[in-house]
Amino acid sequence: MANILKVKSVGDYERYYGVKSRHPLVSVIDYAAISPIRPSVNNYEVYGLFLHNRLSADLTYGCGRYDYRGGTLICVAPGQIGGTEDKGELIQLDGWSLLFHPDLLHGTPLAKSIREYTFFDYSVNEALHLMDEEYDVFVSLLRQIQHELDNKHDVFQNRILTEYISLLLNYCMRFYDRQFVTRKMDNIDLLKRFDALLNDYFDQERQLSDGLPSVQYCADHLCLSPNYFGDLIRKTTGDNARNYIYRHVLQLAKNELASGTPVSQVAYGLDFDYPQHFTRMFKQQTGMTPSEYCKSLQK
Repeated sequence: MANILKVKSVGDYERYYGVKSRHPLVSVIDYAAISPIRPSVNNYEVYGLFLHNRLSADLTYGCGRYDYRGGTLICVAPGQIGGTEDKGELIQLDGWSLLFHPDLLHGTPLAKSIREYTFFDYSVNEALHLMDEEYDVFVSLLRQIQHELDNKHDVFQNRILTEYISLLLNYCMRFYDRQFVTRKMDNIDLLKRFDALLNDYFDQERQLSDGLPSVQYCADHLCLSPNYFGDLIRKTTGDNARNYIYRHVLQLAKNELASGTPVSQVAYGLDFDYPQHFTRMFKQQTGMTPSEYCKSLQK
């Protein structure tokens, strides 16, 4: 990969693009006002939200590449790498960015709730694609933050900026929720692929060598980030991905128990270290022990 710009502060990003700093911890940039620009691949130590309508180059994010389309929002968190490789040419960029340093959040409710915004850990191909009215809401809030940054700093400014950012993140949650719903058929297809993955895993008896499949394993094999995968499963099924896997294991266990296989053999066959652990999981999922389940089949 080409040289990487280390964005340890919002000022590092602003200086690279020749933008005047108005606050040490928060930055809003209207790319149309500074284009054409020299692109960069960035190593972020700040949070960033990047909204683009047009980008005359591919975006690099982590190990993948992405070709923007209008109204695409990408969110990054400290420790992530993303941007566009500098090939010695200026590029046209139409859109906005909001960067804020984690220090802004200290002592605020957002410091505790920031982890709830799981889209910061989504892969780039799981970006948010805004509808026209959503785009208008997003840009309107960015303009309000920009206006606040133009005001003289006082004891209330950081609190106001944090509230604006919190509001913006909550809108992102709402917009992602809409995107999950509008992609319902894609979500159903994902569930089918999820089921097929689990069937193949147990048909090959991989649990005996690798243990039960993890959410990370399933997400990786379905080419999704764990957070996006988990959010999508929760939105589609009403439950989390871990419990979905357990329900699959439960059905396998019920089939074995119904055929007369001893409880201990079922437990070891599904890679539970002890039958007691299997019994605990079974009761948590069904409300009865494996033995009670077997007795219920005889009534």
